[in-house]
Amino acid sequence: MEAGGEAPGFTSGDFRKTLGAFATGVTVVTTTGDQHHYGMTANAFSSLSLDPPLVLVCVRSGAEGMEQLLRNEIFAINVLSAHQEPISRFFASKTRPRGRDAFRDVDHSISVTGSPIIDEVCAWMDCKLFSVTEAGDHHIFIGEVLAVDVAEDRDPLVFHGGRYRKVHGDE
Repeated sequence: MEAGGEAPGFTSGDFRKTLGAFATGVTVVTTTGDQHHYGMTANAFSSLSLDPPLVLVCVRSGAEGMEQLLRNEIFAINVLSAHQEPISRFFASKTRPRGRDAFRDVDHSISVTGSPIIDEVCAWMDCKLFSVTEAGDHHIFIGEVLAVDVAEDRDPLVFHGGRYRKVHGDE
């Protein structure tokens, strides 16, 4: 198969459906620049290294989020709590407020790098850009983690099979 070509035996829809079988956490990646804060929903997030502490997030090439992360060279990963589906939908919306108003209706604090940390998340990691790699139709942003926090009593928001889910613990 040639790079970028369609794999024999399945369509891009088949591939997307197959990937949807993998449950992921839901994050909002935030950053800040000279003029304003920016946030976007992302579920393509992973830990990468403990020493040094590195995480990665994948962002669609050419998207506004990619441009913001490249320009600002800092970002925070906000791991959403089970009750924060509306926040995920807000930051995934193409019609959400931008610029100065991007976080007007979202309760948050400011991290070490200046990136917004959304209130009541399960966990957050504040990062400076370590490296960027282009792969297919996405850019992979690797961040060196500078600060962290976790709320162990909060359940995460999960995405599986094309819809939001909640973790149901053993009781």
